[in-house]
Amino acid sequence: MGSIVLVVRLVLADVRRHRVQAAMLLLAVTVATATMALGLSLRGVSDALYEQTRAATAGPDVVALSGDTGPAVTSALASLADDPEVVAHHGPYRIVYATLTARGSTSSPVVVHGFAETPGAVDRPLVTSGRWVRPGGAVLERGFATALGVGVGDRVTIAGRSYPVVGIAVTAATSIYPWAAQIGPGGGPSDYSGLAWMTRPDARRLAASHDLPVTSAIDLKLRDPAATEAFMDAHSGLGIRITFQSWQFKAEQDTVILRDAQPILVVGSWLLSFLAITGVAALAAGRAVEQTRRAGLLKAVGATPGLITAVLFTEYLALALLADALGLMVAHLAMPAIASPTASRIGDAAGPDGATVVAATVLAVAVAVLSTLRPTLRAMRTATVTALTATAHQPRHRPWLTALSALLPTPLLLGLRLTARRPGRAVLQACSSATSVIAIAALLTLHAQPERGYGLDGSSVLPNLRGEHDRGLMLAVTILLIALAVVNTVTLTWTTAMEARANMAVARTLGATPAQITAGLSAAQLLPGLPGALIGIPLGIGLLSLFAAPNAADPPSAWLLGAALATVLVTAALTALPARLAARRPVAQALSAETA
Repeated sequence: MGSIVLVVRLVLADVRRHRVQAAMLLLAVTVATATMALGLSLRGVSDALYEQTRAATAGPDVVALSGDTGPAVTSALASLADDPEVVAHHGPYRIVYATLTARGSTSSPVVVHGFAETPGAVDRPLVTSGRWVRPGGAVLERGFATALGVGVGDRVTIAGRSYPVVGIAVTAATSIYPWAAQIGPGGGPSDYSGLAWMTRPDARRLAASHDLPVTSAIDLKLRDPAATEAFMDAHSGLGIRITFQSWQFKAEQDTVILRDAQPILVVGSWLLSFLAITGVAALAAGRAVEQTRRAGLLKAVGATPGLITAVLFTEYLALALLADALGLMVAHLAMPAIASPTASRIGDAAGPDGATVVAATVLAVAVAVLSTLRPTLRAMRTATVTALTATAHQPRHRPWLTALSALLPTPLLLGLRLTARRPGRAVLQACSSATSVIAIAALLTLHAQPERGYGLDGSSVLPNLRGEHDRGLMLAVTILLIALAVVNTVTLTWTTAMEARANMAVARTLGATPAQITAGLSAAQLLPGLPGALIGIPLGIGLLSLFAAPNAADPPSAWLLGAALATVLVTAALTALPARLAARRPVAQALSAETA
């Protein structure tokens, strides 16, 4: 217990002394683990929402649809209910293809289901607002109504006739909005469509008065819900064209709207983790001398290597695990909004499952370990006497660099020397810039894709929810990446300035002005940042191509070059303030602190 108490006290003391570094690690890992947990949980949450909706609405196991009409079709569909495996059914009923207009100008294809005023044992839509169908009124599916901005009491026009909206409901018998049609007229392909319900007489009059296309359908409940494939195969030769859709197909269709969301979040979490490692590694490198001296002090008082390792690692591991817990909590809270872009399903979105929790925890631990492994090993390998007398690392003298830099302007000379003396730091800055441009390039590519709206004839009066959802997620991930890159850039500039304060003080005694020192410190970040930004363009396009469709459009080259240029300019602006603050330190104070 004595060793544990000692480790805890030393860790708490170090966290209090370095609050900024602790906050940065906490924020970075929280963002990364939350993003990963959201990405890994999407499919499971979508399935859970479908199951809850299916249970609440007595959803069918199989829906049989025929684009043909007439007594023979009705009789063939009705015969499916006589199969011994069918325990309940609803229908046959009519599905009418029409056009719905709301709020005077918003038009969309719609399929109208003719239902009884008292729902049966199978396919009982759950009314979430208002009441169920009555003569002369229409009930709208909730996802469709939300997209239209229509509520109970409003009026909609269907095939030229006005109907009051008497209710809003959800169902598991069709896919989520906008895939309510299931099949198109005549059994052909379907277009983006919403769903409405009317009484059977109203649906029959609607189809007859305007000579609208009609499909016949029947909903079936099986004795074994898992045996849908065997049932559909057994009834594939009824002599009429029948399209079967199982409940498994509808659950799979629900995930289509999230098909691109999962890679956006998962890959985004990888990039966020990389930036977290970059930033924390920069801070850990800046504390390398301090950590080495701390390890030497512990060795001098008799601490074992295991105890020293525990002290140096526990701080980062504890913060990473705390951030992991916060990230999983954020993922649980954000899941309902991300997992259900439409309002077509009901139920509670469950939190991340066990596998997701393990994956997020492994990510958090990896960030902590990779960020601090090198400084910790260096501190452990340093002899006690050397550690107690450790000073800042003295760079090697390179005559070729001196001869080359002597020809350059003073700010560029200082920046080039700082970059060459700390190649690892330069690589971190280049990686940070490249990661930002990768995200921006992916966002621009996503915005460049052509998109078909959900309105009539592909009109954007009803936006493409899948596209909007993907762009919103990509924008959020990009903002988080840029925010972490900003923190990393400021951190790298300040760390470089603190490590080079003696060299900068000497430069000032030789005639360099504070403005030149400031420009030199900024140049030390810009020199690796520029190639990093340029490399980020092809990397971003290549990364997105792994998940994009083969016919995906490329964004204009001007957009991508502008993004790289903007990244470099923002880097220059971000480095100006910390560089200016470091350059204003009096020369005598900097030299006194170094010799002390």
